[in-house]
Amino acid sequence: MRIAAAGLRRLALAALFALAIQAEAQERVSFPSFDGAGHAPVVLTGFFFAASSAPAPAVAMLHGCGGAYDRLGRLSQRMRDYAALFNGHGMHALVVDSLTPRYEKDLCTQRTGTRRVTQANRRLDALGAVAYLAERRDVDPARIGLIGWSNGGSTVLAAMNRRHRDVAAALVQPAFAIAFYPGCETELRRGYEPVAPLLLLVAEADDWTPATPCRALAKASGDPRPEIESYPGAFHGFDSAAPLRLRRDVPNGVNPGKGVHVGGNAAAWRASRERLIRFIAGHRPGTRQ
Repeated sequence: MRIAAAGLRRLALAALFALAIQAEAQERVSFPSFDGAGHAPVVLTGFFFAASSAPAPAVAMLHGCGGAYDRLGRLSQRMRDYAALFNGHGMHALVVDSLTPRYEKDLCTQRTGTRRVTQANRRLDALGAVAYLAERRDVDPARIGLIGWSNGGSTVLAAMNRRHRDVAAALVQPAFAIAFYPGCETELRRGYEPVAPLLLLVAEADDWTPATPCRALAKASGDPRPEIESYPGAFHGFDSAAPLRLRRDVPNGVNPGKGVHVGGNAAAWRASRERLIRFIAGHRPGTRQ
């Protein structure tokens, strides 16, 4: 346990160092979602972290059910951490806030069927984010990706599935996508036809969004068939320095009413970072001429 804790601390210190270097690149932006009746779309807020050169690839980042901010109202460490990671690899990063513009702060404690901000809303947010990035002069529209965590990971799955009419009809499609510990049941039932290469990073011990449906989705998917990595002994939220804890306030999960486990795992965190970077390097189209 002491070794694992030390590993998490080292990863956290490395992340904080990266954040200190990249913090000045943050720009608050707004852009329309594809969600909204007629000519009155939901206007989303976000934070754009610019790469050091342009035009450059870009990644739209989709937060989990807890939103994009921490308890003090600051952009969460996970969002800042991954923005710094992508900037360090020559990519822009856009954090997309789906909750605040809809007057919500947290979905985690709401039962799935009662949420005011649905997966359909967030899918349209993801499509809007890709369209916004494609219109920026500093972004290469052929090299836009999506990444999401938990509820945001489920959003990534939906926004990549050609069986949704709005996804199939989108004028700009993502070049790649990554989903951390998503809920895979809904898209598995729908049938899955990804518009581009997709990587699933899941936790074997996850009792919130279990790994088994994600393996089934990858196996049953059309081409390009998603790649999947599963981490033994890891729980939901493994890519953080947070200690493992039981969240009894979450009504969803494998055992409804009994809570879910959430917490970091140093080995899974490190391995997933390495896998993510290899995936992007292998699937990112070449530089525009």
